[in-house]
Amino acid sequence: MFDLTGKVAAITGAGSGIGQAIALEFAEQGARIAVLEISESAAAGTVEQIKSAGGDATAFLCDVANHASVTAAFAALDAAYGRLNILVNNAGISHIGTVESTTEADFDRVFSVNVKGMFLCAQAAVPLLLRQPGAVILNMASIASHIGIPDRFAYSMSKGAVHTMTLSIAADYMKRIRCNCISPARVHTPFVDAYLAKSYPGREAEMFQKLSEYQPMGRMGKPQEVAQLAVYLCSDEACFITGHAYPIDGGVMAL
Repeated sequence: MFDLTGKVAAITGAGSGIGQAIALEFAEQGARIAVLEISESAAAGTVEQIKSAGGDATAFLCDVANHASVTAAFAALDAAYGRLNILVNNAGISHIGTVESTTEADFDRVFSVNVKGMFLCAQAAVPLLLRQPGAVILNMASIASHIGIPDRFAYSMSKGAVHTMTLSIAADYMKRIRCNCISPARVHTPFVDAYLAKSYPGREAEMFQKLSEYQPMGRMGKPQEVAQLAVYLCSDEACFITGHAYPIDGGVMAL
């Protein structure tokens, strides 16, 4: 089950965190991985891990917020692999602030990466995906697209757009491309550690515990747990599923 052998999967933001975990998990299931990353060193690290484990991966530099960069990356991907079966739209950024404290520049930056970036990658990928039966797009949303979270105005706006973008793509390509999204709560990634070190120096452990307890199960999610859900949703076993958002939230939305 969940065999991805022979399938080519493009994963944006695959240099670290959830994106890297998805890339490694997909490779373990036999997929050939196109690592789309803005950081050359991060992309190289993921590619090396996959190849060291006997997998197939290639790095493609890509700024998802830049049309020319996205176009070039997907053209190079097509030239290298000649096919695309799966797009995982994972690249994204966060922002902390209310509607009052969010500047126009903050808003534009978050929108550019989290919304425009997914649009550009989906637009570039769809013509390639349409060549293959059983093609899939998986977008990374957030529980912030379902519920209100304090101090996450711009971020929540962007993930709400990802959620409805998912529904629209699913409707437009109902019989040709499946499209779903995953909505995680807090997941322990290097981003979380960097945020705590920058924002709460000397109080990292205390604040980590506080952030963990936001999830009723008492901990943050693990990137591998999100990756395992991604494997299922992109596999043929999920061939009757499209147009849905899947929370993986440690019970946040249950209460």
